[in-house]
Amino acid sequence: MRNGHIRWENHYNQILIIMNKLFLLILILLSTMSCTHKDEKPIVLRTMGSLFFGGTVTETADGETVHGDHGYAQYFVPLESRNYPLILWHGIGQSGKSFETTMDGREGYMSMLPRRSWSVYIIDQPRRGRAGLTAAQADTNSLVPSVMPESGAWAAFRNGTWNKDGNPTLFERLQMPQSPQAYDQFFRQQTPNTGEEPRTKEHRDFMGYTMGKLLERIGSAVLITHSNSGQYGWATGMLTPDSLKAIVAYEPASCVFPESLVPVDLDLSPTIPSLNQILEPQIASDKEFKNLTRIPILIVFGDNIPEAPHEHFNYEAWRLSLHRAKQFVETVNRLGGDAKLQILPEIGVYGNTHAPFADLNNQEIADLLEQFLKGKGLDGTDRPHKGPRFDNN
Repeated sequence: MRNGHIRWENHYNQILIIMNKLFLLILILLSTMSCTHKDEKPIVLRTMGSLFFGGTVTETADGETVHGDHGYAQYFVPLESRNYPLILWHGIGQSGKSFETTMDGREGYMSMLPRRSWSVYIIDQPRRGRAGLTAAQADTNSLVPSVMPESGAWAAFRNGTWNKDGNPTLFERLQMPQSPQAYDQFFRQQTPNTGEEPRTKEHRDFMGYTMGKLLERIGSAVLITHSNSGQYGWATGMLTPDSLKAIVAYEPASCVFPESLVPVDLDLSPTIPSLNQILEPQIASDKEFKNLTRIPILIVFGDNIPEAPHEHFNYEAWRLSLHRAKQFVETVNRLGGDAKLQILPEIGVYGNTHAPFADLNNQEIADLLEQFLKGKGLDGTDRPHKGPRFDNN
């Protein structure tokens, strides 16, 4: 009996040990799941879809029609949406992919913002991506080194220096995902124009007018631009100020000024003289510019922008663009507007590239965006956005 009791006691102790190990394993798994998904509530949508907006209809010499020069938007509307949707406009050499899944597989603004109850419209601008149809001819003569070659695109995003062996020299504390796969995804994200994109007021107004057609379909919204589309955001604001509740410009390449207050420092770059013309102040009438003073504006710049003249085209370009942005904000506010320049390193956020919304800290960048929108009273939910209007009559 004693030996049997001992065997049972040993067996019981083994069972306890196994149960304790299983319990610890369950706790570890639950903890891991909690950490992984603690900020990821399910995305519940009212609707999602896509549409084309704006555009022209031209006739060819043989009598055929060409429907082109329109924009494309894909949209995601949460079930419990905030009142005003966010329109996301890509930059030069890019498409709406800029705001989708990041290069290393994390969530971009496409899914991150709907999780936070924001409806989003991600566009491809006319003559780009899924809005590529045009009767215009492509213009390769006016391309800047921000688009080609690939080392230029790498520098334009201020990642460091691209080396052909695939081992780039990176900036310190860089927020770009750092892996061969991420680098490969970065380069494959670049996409060309299918037609010319002239640097003229006429074309900027055309882009603003086209965006106005999307606003007619979706109602009042917040416009978020990136890089080269910053100029089109200003054009949209001047043409349709009643439809824009705010403009958020991530690193706008160019800024507009009223004809009575054009900056006089036109020769900013002693190292790359061509930039003085490419990034010269864009000019609007005083009446047009006044419309921008009716719209809250936030401009955001990242890290690693040189303070002194630089011999590399793209780094020098961002030095000039930041200088013009400072002048633009000062001009808007001088005329009674509401503009703010947010330079991320100056508020303790370091290492961001030219596309902070896709960087490793893009959750923090989204927090800053929401803080701005909340501060302007634009985060309400009492009249939730329900999606675009389709007129099928």
